[in-house]
Amino acid sequence: MSLLPTVDPRERLKVAGLRVTQPRVAVLHALAAQPHADADALATAVRAELGAVSTQAVYDVLHALTDARLVRRIEPAGSPARYELRVGDNHHHVVCRSCGAIADVDCAVGQRPCLDASDHHGFVIDEAEVTYWGVCPTCAESTRTPLNEER
Repeated sequence: MSLLPTVDPRERLKVAGLRVTQPRVAVLHALAAQPHADADALATAVRAELGAVSTQAVYDVLHALTDARLVRRIEPAGSPARYELRVGDNHHHVVCRSCGAIADVDCAVGQRPCLDASDHHGFVIDEAEVTYWGVCPTCAESTRTPLNEER
């Protein structure tokens, strides 16, 4: 089930059958403000909203929200786990090799990447992930030099 980030966090928690707690609401607020944030960034944001909250408490909240499918955990290679509110649809991510910025990428209509395993080896597959890698516009611009532009 996908609930849009604009839905009240308290309502989202209730619909998912979770208790409404200040740390859970604060994590959902932080994720709405910082899509694709890691746990440390979320802990910093939660502390700014609530005061003293341990990083472990934030990890516990993220685990509960992920299990309830209110939050999606993504793990780009070489990066800490990131979290997002956009769940329940088939979208992918593009990651900047330079700064680590992440953006959502919707599937191209009429085109399909390799998402069907040729041999599932007995697994019941319930998800496929595609990550695009490149350089974001900000990093690309900062590496531009007059010499590079002449080539």
